[in-house]
Amino acid sequence: MIQVPVFTAEQVRIAEAPLLAAEQPLMARAAAALAEVVRGMFRDGQGDSGAPAGAPQPIATAHARHLLVLAGSGDNGGDALYAAAHLADEVDVDVLTVGVRVHETGLASALGAGARRVEIPAVREAAEDYDLILDGILGIGTTDLDLRGSAREAVEALLPAVRAGRSRVIAVDLPSGLHPDSGDSGAHVLPASVTVTFGAVKAGLVTGRGPELTGELVLADIGLGPELDGFVPVGEASVSRVVTG
Repeated sequence: MIQVPVFTAEQVRIAEAPLLAAEQPLMARAAAALAEVVRGMFRDGQGDSGAPAGAPQPIATAHARHLLVLAGSGDNGGDALYAAAHLADEVDVDVLTVGVRVHETGLASALGAGARRVEIPAVREAAEDYDLILDGILGIGTTDLDLRGSAREAVEALLPAVRAGRSRVIAVDLPSGLHPDSGDSGAHVLPASVTVTFGAVKAGLVTGRGPELTGELVLADIGLGPELDGFVPVGEASVSRVVTG
């Protein structure tokens, strides 16, 4: 395990601001890191692919695995959609948009790469068939933790398979419905097997219900380090690894 500092959501937002203003590709970095973690989970138990050490590892059997992307209105939804674009030529990818809007260029990228857009009835029907679920519903800017509408319907449909261990969840930055600072949660949260958190570990991942809902914690280095150096961390956390997008 690797010890890393913990920051508040506001500290992370302030650190991101100058990089976004400079048009640094933070979302592209986050999506690439996220896609690599998804690949690793699909590879579990499939053995050596034969690729050179350090090279991107292909998934052993193309389209033998099924991924569902839950894409909300915000940047987490965009991260998930761009990750889907990286993965759609390697596995079967379904995309369910669950927000009042969608990251249009991310969606176009995912669909252009071969992902399939689905609606709630199809998700209900296939709920036990998804090997992995990418939870990109809510992000660190959300203060209302209660899921509504299609987001809530999707979580209710998927929870039985998740709880039974048939489907694994990868949370995008943090489990949707978990408060990024307090660790409080809403009533409908998909417990993650792995959480890929971007730039820094948020306080809510390691306090309150965070440890219960987060699963394995992976830190994606998207280049916030120099900007975060000016802040006093609010704690320390253990991550299983640090990946770079």
